[in-house]
Amino acid sequence: MFDLIPDAVLRLDAEQRIVEANAAVTGLTGWPAARLLGRPASVLHPRGRDGEPVLTSGWPRASGLRSVRLVPEMELTLRRAEGNDVQAYATARYVRDDQGRVQGAVVCLRSAEARRHHAATGIEIVRTVGHELRSPLTSVKGFTSLLLNRWDRIRDDQKKMMLEQVNRDADRVTRLITELLDISRLESGRLTLQRQMVDLRALVVSVVEKMALEYPDLAATLVFPEAFPEVYADPDKIVQILTNLVENACKYASPVGLVIEGEVADDAVAVAVHDRGEGFPEQDLAKVFTKFFRRTDTRPTGSGLGLWISRGLAEAHGGTLVAASTIGHGSTFRFTLPLVDFEKLHA
Repeated sequence: MFDLIPDAVLRLDAEQRIVEANAAVTGLTGWPAARLLGRPASVLHPRGRDGEPVLTSGWPRASGLRSVRLVPEMELTLRRAEGNDVQAYATARYVRDDQGRVQGAVVCLRSAEARRHHAATGIEIVRTVGHELRSPLTSVKGFTSLLLNRWDRIRDDQKKMMLEQVNRDADRVTRLITELLDISRLESGRLTLQRQMVDLRALVVSVVEKMALEYPDLAATLVFPEAFPEVYADPDKIVQILTNLVENACKYASPVGLVIEGEVADDAVAVAVHDRGEGFPEQDLAKVFTKFFRRTDTRPTGSGLGLWISRGLAEAHGGTLVAASTIGHGSTFRFTLPLVDFEKLHA
């Protein structure tokens, strides 16, 4: 069954030696699977997009977090048995013992050639984001032109309203550009997180206050334990996830009756956004995190990229983002972040 998997799969032990390899490895690397067994993974000379070797000084630093199970997709250059190079995309899952220590990894490799036919996706992203940019830019242009040409004839309260709208539209443009950049970084494995100790509850409060400017009817109840711990994360990316989840709840369910709940487990924290919308069917539940997905039986606004990006950002932190929904009872989107012993991590 292992050899029936179409992608090349390697299993590494704790010392990064290859202990299993399926038949597809031969097609990708030119190495007979049997000849790779017992050799270090470095025999394939894996290099990142910057040309620097990977797996040369032990496992990646993030592997020190026992809650980190998956390695985000990255683009690698491998050396084939014949001496020539091949481009591949790699993902991996750590194998850990009961104490959370890394005992190895399962690595999945896929030829980059297989994605060449997906080049049109990039065009679709540009087209979608370009369409989304048109609305706020039209608003900004219209209000600024009106203010410049009729400043003396516009009441102060009208000026304030227009400037507030321009400010919101400018924020929307900034978010769209950030999303566009994040798509590129997530797909290429080049996303860089600026981590620091973050008060997650304070970020939730700031996001709700900001979203209330766009949705005046927003009524959200925050349920957080008193001793909710700080997390080691990129605050800007966490705000991006929270903004997307709260905005989606307001836009597709209702801004009234939201419950944002903080949860604490042994090695992770979670934030769940519960809405009181109509919910959505199980067949849509499996699609909500795919690119460009927009339900046809609701108002199909937005780029259809926000949840895909949000899941990528959560996974880049070593966490998860999942959804649950019941028709007639609303939906819940919950993301987790690992708890980190800051002093131990930097020891």
